[in-house]
Amino acid sequence: MQTNDIQKALELIKKYDTIILHRHSSPDGDAIGSQVGLKKVLEANFPSKKIYAVGDEPGRYGFIADSTPDVIDDSVYQGALAILLDMGASHLVSDDRYTLAETTIRIDHHQHVEQFADLEIVDTSAESCAGLTASLVKEWGLKMPSDGAKALYTGMVTDSGRFRYDSTTARTFQTAAYLFEQGFDASDIYLNLYSDDFEYIRLKASFVMRIQFTEHGVAYIYTTLDEVNATGASLFTISRGMVGTMAEIRGVNTWVNFTESPEGVLCEIRSKTQNINQIAVKYGGGGHLKASGARVKDKEEAMAMLRDLDLMQIEE
Repeated sequence: MQTNDIQKALELIKKYDTIILHRHSSPDGDAIGSQVGLKKVLEANFPSKKIYAVGDEPGRYGFIADSTPDVIDDSVYQGALAILLDMGASHLVSDDRYTLAETTIRIDHHQHVEQFADLEIVDTSAESCAGLTASLVKEWGLKMPSDGAKALYTGMVTDSGRFRYDSTTARTFQTAAYLFEQGFDASDIYLNLYSDDFEYIRLKASFVMRIQFTEHGVAYIYTTLDEVNATGASLFTISRGMVGTMAEIRGVNTWVNFTESPEGVLCEIRSKTQNINQIAVKYGGGGHLKASGARVKDKEEAMAMLRDLDLMQIEE
């Protein structure tokens, strides 16, 4: 991330009258928080501009105010600036019409996979895209409205695991303090994030009982498409939502959640100490050093990935 790129991004934002913000598909709290937060910032600082936020429905993060995506026509992209938030690869962008925009900017914190925007501001040391976005707003000297600060803070909380993951640094807390200074009540954020319906808690319990282990201690869950459909839950709930059931098992360093979908097997990989991103990239995915994902074509390929993760435990 170059200082001159940060200035160039602000110049582009000032130049364009229409700006369209994109988040990644099946958005998490960081993707939505970054997108909504930046939208609020741009609306507050450039009231004459047309600012849109597009993408998938927010799902369980719908409690974030104004997270429902805008519905816009293709013609809106003509002569517009598209800003892509929180995705490391082009196939992850929700709504590929960003390619219709005149200019594109990507703001992200994932490990590099490819360049797909005209201007890219990527900082892999940032705990979240929301935190990176907040830092940019501060460096740009723009006004931070309280509703924008709240959305960005929500993104920081979710992607840092409530500031527990080792991506959390002194800068993280400095950015959080800056956002808190804008004046918002965070109590409902935690209430919405960490309170679940009893049915969801029971679903998580059923997945705990299905955890298996490889020879060298990799924990994993494999869920067939029929089993997904039988739960009545969304693919996102099963794939991203259930990977955390293995996170706090004593003696387990690496874990993976496999979930069949109509398009292939979704793989959510996590580790406490190892760079599992290299495995995700090998199978066409990406993400962070210790939290990555991929989609493989079938169970056979998923089991090949599992063997690779198991071998990593020997090589460490």
